[in-house]
Amino acid sequence: MTETHLSSTKFSELNIHTAVQKGIDETGFEFCTPIQAMALPIALQGKDVSGQAQTGTGKTAAFLIACLHKLLNEQPKESKKKNPVRALIVAPTRELAIQIHEDGKSLIKHTELKMGLAYGGTDYDKQRTTIENGVDILVGTPGRIIDYFKQGVFALDALEVIILDEADRMFDLGFISDIRYLFRAMPEPADRLNLLFSATLSHRVAELAYEHMSEPEVVKIEAEVTADRVEEIAYMPSNDEKIPLLMGILKKAGEQRCVVFINTKHMAEKIEAWLNVNDFKCALLSGDVPQKKREKLLQKFKDGSVNVLIATDVAARGLHIPDVNFVVNFDLPTDAEDYVHRIGRTGRAGASGVAMSLICETYAMNIMDIEEYIEHRIPVEREIADLLFKDPIKPDLTQLRSNRKFDGKDKKGRGNNKKDKHGGKNARSGHEDSDKKAAGERVRREKGNPNRMPRNERRKNREPEKTPEQREAEKLAALEKRKNQPTQSRRIPLRGRRDIEVPAVG
Repeated sequence: MTETHLSSTKFSELNIHTAVQKGIDETGFEFCTPIQAMALPIALQGKDVSGQAQTGTGKTAAFLIACLHKLLNEQPKESKKKNPVRALIVAPTRELAIQIHEDGKSLIKHTELKMGLAYGGTDYDKQRTTIENGVDILVGTPGRIIDYFKQGVFALDALEVIILDEADRMFDLGFISDIRYLFRAMPEPADRLNLLFSATLSHRVAELAYEHMSEPEVVKIEAEVTADRVEEIAYMPSNDEKIPLLMGILKKAGEQRCVVFINTKHMAEKIEAWLNVNDFKCALLSGDVPQKKREKLLQKFKDGSVNVLIATDVAARGLHIPDVNFVVNFDLPTDAEDYVHRIGRTGRAGASGVAMSLICETYAMNIMDIEEYIEHRIPVEREIADLLFKDPIKPDLTQLRSNRKFDGKDKKGRGNNKKDKHGGKNARSGHEDSDKKAAGERVRREKGNPNRMPRNERRKNREPEKTPEQREAEKLAALEKRKNQPTQSRRIPLRGRRDIEVPAVG
């Protein structure tokens, strides 16, 4: 790790509460990062902060230190409700909430404050019991927090600190109405410390800060949109060359730790199958992976038993995994901001990294929006022949979850054929159909009205077809008949005709 990402400001110069300072010293931190050096002096005075800095620059430590400092220096507010929490930290994803909780453990170690965690997918009763026993700081995702709040597990009427991390992601994931609901249950903005941090401060986030914060000071770390310690490079393979190219890159990297980003879950499963059958140690992280399994996969990736993590954009934010050597954008993201958050998984906290992007036929048009957003061109390496993986083993892709056919059964293996309510045709023909199946014959389902005359009898009773001359003669006879019919008088409307007034009936 380099020291170039640090400022000249020391934590010991900021007059932080001694118990928190002791935790900082034990973690080995001495100098602040730029966002910490700018935000902490303001937040430690009890003023609201709206902070922007690129990912991996220490925003989490900044708001945790400010939160703990305030709680330790002030007495808890009185509450008339059960289990009031003093501080609430809201994150958009489970992984980010878990990471904040882990980072807070070292800082809270020498205090008597208690920290709780609330996120979906697992440990519902366990998390609830912990919160019911009393916590000072609650970290979690909007859905689970609101669930517990509506049940009265904790109260927000005596809240002293509210922190929103990755606020712009709250909008992207549709959580903003939940956030506003929580704000309405809190004390007035002037009666609490409001801290908002994000990698990008959009107009939507600025409006949220203006509405629910008390004259916040905006802190921005003006830097390149992408991390300046991340080397960017792009390749231009055809769609058929993408997988061999990816495997060639991973083979050349050896045991280095890599995150491969895919746009769709189906393609992620396909990549996992290719890598597994060719002896690459990989794991797949997507949105539908159960929470406990996600945590196990991430732990394997952190401890090195798996060195390739295949991920959809669910992993683009909130994951702090040290020593990620490089990132591969197997599919270029459709949103330019996602490119920044993806490559932010490497080159964190002063380390260097490499971000590789495959500009293929499908997603090639996305590169223009990405380069416009990051305000520079990505160097392109056109010679890829030497990088392609030679003679890869092809996996059986029919076994992929997204390719499976249920053959008349639902996902749990149960039959999904509906039973006939009245034991009608299906019940009567059951034995007959089973006999036909045993004999290998194709069973046809009866269609139409069962009371209709059978087809063979309809054919017998059908009138003989007429010749064209006979049909023409019938048309002429019908015309002559119509001419000879007497003309009918016009029908008088109920309300009269023209100048004649006819009274309404009834």
